[in-house]
Amino acid sequence: TAEANAISLYALEWVPFGPSELGWEAYVPLIQHEVGSPCDPTSAGFAEALAAFQARYGLTASGRFDQATFQVLRGLWQERRPFVMARERGECPDPPPVADLAYLTTGEEHAERLTRLLRRDVLEAYRAMAAAARAEVPEIAAEPELLRVFSSFRDPEADAARCARDGNCDGLRRAVCSPHRTGTAVDLYVGHLQGMGVDSTDVHSRRHMSQTPTYRWLVKNAGRFGFVPYVYEPWHWEWVGR
Repeated sequence: TAEANAISLYALEWVPFGPSELGWEAYVPLIQHEVGSPCDPTSAGFAEALAAFQARYGLTASGRFDQATFQVLRGLWQERRPFVMARERGECPDPPPVADLAYLTTGEEHAERLTRLLRRDVLEAYRAMAAAARAEVPEIAAEPELLRVFSSFRDPEADAARCARDGNCDGLRRAVCSPHRTGTAVDLYVGHLQGMGVDSTDVHSRRHMSQTPTYRWLVKNAGRFGFVPYVYEPWHWEWVGR
């Protein structure tokens, strides 16, 4: 079983979202966290933890990673995002009142743009999380850009105009009804692969991001501050409260 995972980790041909992918390295930190095992994905310990998870959810307890197991994992992760559940009900949440929004400081933004906003309670939680990460992880403390915000609240009307202009609101690259309209979603700089953008969905880019100390810290600790991940985008986190 461990041997099978060692092969599929790099060679599994599958379609976890839209585009086909090779291997499942990009999802390892979240899977390890969910099944409760820090063990290497090619180890017997990981296979044992994965088998226990599979048994809990009525899957064949093989200990082998496969698409059926991922679909259960993905469902759990998505259910923790209130915005996704609202969309499942056919709802598109309203943006918060302007009075509930607050500006980020220059030092909190990943790029020179002084118009980024978040809901005040979310901004407070973000600041506490970023401070904790820098206190706990030397690599994050050493690189000021890490965990800075490159997208936060987005005005729905401006987003709609951008969708119409760029024609890329396909639900994967960009959503027609975006969680950024709520003021609770943040895109955080977790590192990037040279030559690619900080929000590149290329599988090599996402694989690189998922292995960074910043992302791995977020996977283990963001929940302490009320944030949950969007599995397809290592940089995207949503505040759901503690």
